Amino acid sequence: MKTIRLAIAGVGNCASSLLQGIEYYRTRTSADTAGLMHAAIGGYRLDDVRAVAAFDVDRRKVGKPLEEAIFAQPQCTTVFQRDLPSYGVTVRMGPVLDSVAAHMNDYPEAQAFRIADEEPCDVAAVLRETGAEVLVCYLPVGSEEAVRHYAQACLDAGVAFVNCIPVFIASDPQWSKRFRERNIPIVGDDIKSQLGATIVHRMLARLMGDRGVKLRRTYQLNTGGNTDFLNMIEQRRLKSKRISKTESVQSQLDEPLAKENIHIGPSDYVQWQKDNKVCFVRMEWDGFGDVPMNLELRLSVEDSPNSAGVAIDAIRCAKLALDRKIGGPLQEVSAVCMKHPPKQFRDSVARDLLERWIDDDYEITTLTSNEMLAAARS
Repeated sequence: MKTIRLAIAGVGNCASSLLQGIEYYRTRTSADTAGLMHAAIGGYRLDDVRAVAAFDVDRRKVGKPLEEAIFAQPQCTTVFQRDLPSYGVTVRMGPVLDSVAAHMNDYPEAQAFRIADEEPCDVAAVLRETGAEVLVCYLPVGSEEAVRHYAQACLDAGVAFVNCIPVFIASDPQWSKRFRERNIPIVGDDIKSQLGATIVHRMLARLMGDRGVKLRRTYQLNTGGNTDFLNMIEQRRLKSKRISKTESVQSQLDEPLAKENIHIGPSDYVQWQKDNKVCFVRMEWDGFGDVPMNLELRLSVEDSPNSAGVAIDAIRCAKLALDRKIGGPLQEVSAVCMKHPPKQFRDSVARDLLERWIDDDYEITTLTSNEMLAAARS
C-alpha cells in the first residue's frame, strides 16, 4: 500500500482542518470529491496520508495525543469531522526560538497560553525515528528562526518540506540551493488558499490586463479572529507576509504598481470572527477613453479549511517528487500552491504546468518564464 508519512510543525487550526479533511474524505467515493482540486495525485489519495509526528510549544498540546491536541484551545475553526482515529502520535516539544510573539499574553483570550515546561526535542532525530517523509510547516507568521530550524532538520533527516508560512525558504536562493544539493523536495513559500483573498485578487488583476484596462490603485484589507491574526498584530512579524501577498498580486500585472498605489496585508484582529476571515478589495482602473471605473469586493471564508484544500495537494506532490527522486524547489507545485514561489506565473499557466508535472509528461527545472509559458501552450 502506498502511504505518505506526514510530520506536522504547529498543531493549530490549519493542522486541525488538514487532519479532519483526511478523515472526512476517507469514506467518500471517488466520484464524491467536492472540495478537492485533485482526488488523487500520482496514485495518492487523501486517505494514504498517515500522521507520524507532530511538534508544538503550547502546554495545552505538548504531550497530548495528536487527535486531542488538534481540538485543544485556542482552536476555533469549524469542526466538520469530530471522529478521528488514534494516530499513536504524541505531540513533541519543538524549539521555541521566535515562534511565540511577546504580545500574545497581553490579550485575555491568549492568557491560557504558556510554553510547555519541557526541553525541546531533536526534530531531525524524531523525523528519522518516525520514518517521516514530508513535514508541513504551520508555525506562526514571523517565526523566521523557528522555520529555518525545521528546514534544517528536514535537510538533516532527508525529509521533504512544505512551507505554508511567509518565511522565505523555497524562494531564497541559498536555501533552495541546499535542498537541491541534497536532492530533497521543497514546496513554498506561504500557502495560497483554495479560494481566498490572494487568488481572487490575482485573477482580477490579470483579468484587467487581459481586457486592456489600466489598473491605477488597489488595496486588500483582511480581518480575522484566529491566533494567526492575533499573532500578526505585532507589525514586525508582518514584514514578510506583506511582501509575499503584495508580490503575488504585482506578479500578475504587465506593469507593477508604484508602492504608494498598492496596499495588501492583514489589517486587524477581531476576536469574535474566530477562524472566519473577511477580505475587502478595492480596484480602480481607467477604461476606454481613460474613463475611471472601480470595483469593491467583500469575501468571507473559513481560513483554515481554505488553506487545507491546497496543503493536501502540496503534501502529495512533495511525496511524488520523493518517489521520482526530484529535489530542490518544486516550481510547478509552488506556483500553484504558494503565494511566494521561486517563480511566479499566470495562474492558468501554472495550473497547466502542474497537471503536466503530475502526469510526468515533461521535465522542467530551470526554464525561464517565457519558456514555461511556451511549454504550457504546446
